[in-house]
Amino acid sequence: MTIQIWMRIAGAVCTVAGASGLGFWLAGQYSRRLEELLKLRQMIFLLKGQILYANATLAEAFEEVGGRTEGALSELFQKVARRTAKQDGELFGEIWQAEVKTCQNSVLTRSDMQELAGLGAHLGYMDRDMQERTLLLYLEQLDLTIDGLRQQKQERCRMYSSLGIMGGLFLTILLV
Repeated sequence: MTIQIWMRIAGAVCTVAGASGLGFWLAGQYSRRLEELLKLRQMIFLLKGQILYANATLAEAFEEVGGRTEGALSELFQKVARRTAKQDGELFGEIWQAEVKTCQNSVLTRSDMQELAGLGAHLGYMDRDMQERTLLLYLEQLDLTIDGLRQQKQERCRMYSSLGIMGGLFLTILLV
C-alpha cells in the first residue's frame, strides 16, 4: 500500500472520530443542561426556605444558598449577595439582571437565562407572600422545562450520537 492510501484511511478515521465526538459532546451538553436545571431548582427551593422560614434578607438568603452549592449558579448567587449587601442604591432587580447577563454558564440556553433573569424582577421590593408566589411560579416553569427535557432525553441523546457517527461516515464517503 502506498502512503496515499494510508493518508486517506487516516483522514477517514479522523473525520468519523471528529463527527462522532461532536455528536457525543452534544448529547453530553443536553444531559448537563438537565443536571444544571435540577441544581437550579434545588437552589430556588433553598432560597424560598431561607426567605420564608429563616426570615433572612435577600442578601443573606442568596449568600447562604450560594455557599451550599458549587458551580456557575453558586457564583451568581454569591455575587448577587455581595452587591445587594453593599446597598449602593441599586434596585435588586437591576443587580439580578446585570449578574445574570454576566453569568458564565455555557450549559443553559438563552431562554433558560432569560427566564432566570425574569425571576429577579419581582424579588426584593415585595412582601414575603408575593416573593413566595414569584418563586413558586418560577419553580413551576422550571418543572415544566425539566419534565420536557427528561421525556426527550433518551431519544435526543441517541439522536445526537447517531447523527454524529452517521454524519462522519457520510463525510468520509463523500471525501474518499
